[in-house]
Amino acid sequence: MNQEQVEKSKSLLGEDTVNMLSRVHEDALWLLENTGVGCKHPEILQAFEKFEDEGLAIIYENRIYITADLVNHCLKTAPEIADFFVARNTLFVGDTASHVYNDVAGKGGLSPSAGHLIRIAKTVEKSSVAAGMGGGIKLRDEVFQMKLIAEHCNKPLYFKALSDAAYERAKELSEKRKNIMIVSSLTSSLEVNENNSEHFVKIVQAGLPVFVSANALAGISAPYCYSGVLTMTHADALFGICAAQLINPGITCIHAGYPTIADSRIDYNPNYGLISHNLANILMAHLNLMLDIPACQSGGATQEADMTDQALADTRTGLAMCLKYGVHTIRHSLGFLRDFNDFSFAKLEASLRIAEEVTPADAPEVEMPVYDERGMESIKRIGMGTYKDDDLTTVNMGKVFAS
Repeated sequence: MNQEQVEKSKSLLGEDTVNMLSRVHEDALWLLENTGVGCKHPEILQAFEKFEDEGLAIIYENRIYITADLVNHCLKTAPEIADFFVARNTLFVGDTASHVYNDVAGKGGLSPSAGHLIRIAKTVEKSSVAAGMGGGIKLRDEVFQMKLIAEHCNKPLYFKALSDAAYERAKELSEKRKNIMIVSSLTSSLEVNENNSEHFVKIVQAGLPVFVSANALAGISAPYCYSGVLTMTHADALFGICAAQLINPGITCIHAGYPTIADSRIDYNPNYGLISHNLANILMAHLNLMLDIPACQSGGATQEADMTDQALADTRTGLAMCLKYGVHTIRHSLGFLRDFNDFSFAKLEASLRIAEEVTPADAPEVEMPVYDERGMESIKRIGMGTYKDDDLTTVNMGKVFAS
């Protein structure tokens, strides 16, 4: 732990909440050692097998069990925040919306075009508050998408590279620019996504900075409490970081795990507009700051399907909270509407104005969470099953996470 950051986090969040975050890290280490991660990819398995003789890892029936000592070894080989090319408290246009919102007609569903993508990239490039971008919107040709964004935005970028052609293009861009990150969702619920594992290995072997995306949903894939959902998210991201460091020691890894919260009012889908969504991601960011891991979480998003006053209020609330408590990098604030399905240019421009003028005083008062013993009890009881009918979910639904 970076002790200077630990003390700073205590001053912002309170000692009890920082103690909770320390226990979240310990719980994630326990999960990696005792529950392990399901994996079939031979090169990832081989990377951990090398440490079996030292008692630092065990491979059994295509499951990798990792000791805390090995995780700590991997974190020590990873570049720290000071070595990273993205500053603290910065905003990215992230994600890849499937549609563009028609701000004139007031409805979504427009097909994204090259012109839309260029407009986003140019807006980010000239913005004083947007530090970089991911996809923004999704074009059919990911190589063409990478080309367009790189041509019109010189700031740090992150992309998905799920084809060999995209992987080769990412290598070319990284050699020229040195500020490219490649997204990989390697694990979910402590199982390696074998559809992504081959590209993950190629990205890491090439030395490209890897944006380790992970997501747990409180009440569905994780316990319905702060410490529980943070633990599950953190464990998945830590595994990706460890795998990357063992395959290519010293590679830059970005902890892009972002916890989400199921909402019974919307059929237990994640609600990105909750005050608690912002807080959970701020807490995840602080754990990474204390561990000195470059990170990118979620905040300032909305659950509004249309460009309403509430959508902008959600953005203001989230950005004010991030400013008040501090983060590393935040995505999803700029331009996206409900579930990141539609991208609104009106919201992008309004959100950039909000980011320029918002202050910590605009943040709502929140009750800082403390460690909930029932979270790990649920994990040990349910494991990788569903938490929808878990006693902790039914008891806490509508009470623990603030709307």
